[in-house]
Parts: sequence; structure tokens; C-alpha cells
Amino acid sequence: MKPSIALSIENLSFSYNGKKALDHIGFQIRSGECTLLLGPNGAGKSTLFSLITRLYDSRDGHIELCGFDIKQQTRKALAKLGVVFQQTTLDMDLTVMQNLHYHTALHGLGRKQAMQRIQQELERLNMFDRRFEKIRQLNGGHRRRVEIARALLHKPALLLLDEPTVGLDVPSRLSIVEYVHRLAVEEKLAVLWASHLIDEVYPDDHLIVLDKGRIKANGTVDDVLKITQTSMVKDAFYVLTQGEQA
Repeated sequence: MKPSIALSIENLSFSYNGKKALDHIGFQIRSGECTLLLGPNGAGKSTLFSLITRLYDSRDGHIELCGFDIKQQTRKALAKLGVVFQQTTLDMDLTVMQNLHYHTALHGLGRKQAMQRIQQELERLNMFDRRFEKIRQLNGGHRRRVEIARALLHKPALLLLDEPTVGLDVPSRLSIVEYVHRLAVEEKLAVLWASHLIDEVYPDDHLIVLDKGRIKANGTVDDVLKITQTSMVKDAFYVLTQGEQA
């Protein structure tokens, strides 16, 4: 069975005060596919995520989530989306359970179904035993796990992760990277992971390299290595984002 298209972007542009942050970009992400969006700071990654989540609006280009137009069918489109932003959006004075129950209520889940979903996601992330702790009592890695659990409670088709491992210690970072990759395969979840850390890329990943608002490469890891005539992702990334200045 051919994987369905979870995210489709066509000819998307966006400017801040006349300066282009994104310049006619386009790509697709399919179910079960983990796509790493690599780019240096200022490449346009966060701008792209703001457009997908409707924090920003653009007159130029087209975005669809699971076939729903983000502008014309906003509610249906966003219902297919789970998001973990770079900056935490958890309420620090509420417990893990309280934060997650608030999210399930926003999505209209009944209490029994909400409890089942919360327990399932927290157990998968080894956080169920900490469900009654306040968020401020948790370390950075555990807070990220709660945010990932929250993003999955309504069973989205696409998970957006905006540099979710920034500031975490290495074991926490690698644990989250491994978990998300496994989730994409086992749950047939489409993942778009924005990062500037090369070691978060797995060999089977789809890779998009964004620099100065433009897509410099879009394909499998092998495709990108062949295009750049390199043998390692870090070298390919350098060629695509720095090579013209070298």
C-alpha cells in the first residue's frame, strides 16, 4: 500500500519587512517517513513551522495537511498535526497529568479515552510514574518527553518537532531521537524534525537541507550524499550551506 501524503508544500514564500525568510520552497512528507529538516541558524526552519501551524500566514504558496488546505480548512488540517516547539509551552505549576488533560479537553476527548491515551503515551516514554509531579520538578529531558506525549494524544498524522533536543544532555537527546524514529516506523507517523545537529540524522531518513530560505537538497540520505559527492552527512551539509563561501 502506497504511503499517504501527510504534508504537501508548494511554492511557499514569506518575508519579514521586505527580507525573504523563505523563497519558493516545496516538498512532500509521507506517512511513516521521518524527515530531517537541516539548516543553520536563520535558515528559515522556525518560519516554516510557524506557517504550517498557522502562527503566521503567507499570501504566497500552498500548504496541505492530509489533503486539507491549511487556509480553507484550518480546523480539519490542524487536527492532523502534533507539535513540539523549541520553547516549552507546558504550564510549569501544573502536574504532568493536568497538562495532558487540558490538551485532551481541547481536542474533545472523553475522560475515559483521555485517560487511556495519556497512560499509553506516558508509559511508552517511561514517564507514567511521574504523572503527578509538577512540570517545574522535572529536568529538561523529562519535560520534552511530556511535550512529545502531549503532541501524540490526539493521534496526529504528522508530528512537527522544532529543535526539541536543544539544551538537553547527550543521553536525553539520543533517547528522544531514537524514540521518535521508532515511532515513525511503528505508528506509520509522518515526522518533520527541524535540527542543526547532524548526528540526529539516521541512514533511512529523508533529508531536506534549508539555507537562507531556499531548499538546497531534498531526498534520501544517499541521494544527498551522491549530489554533493560526499560520504558523510556533515560533509554534505557543509558543501550545501558553506561550500559557496569556501
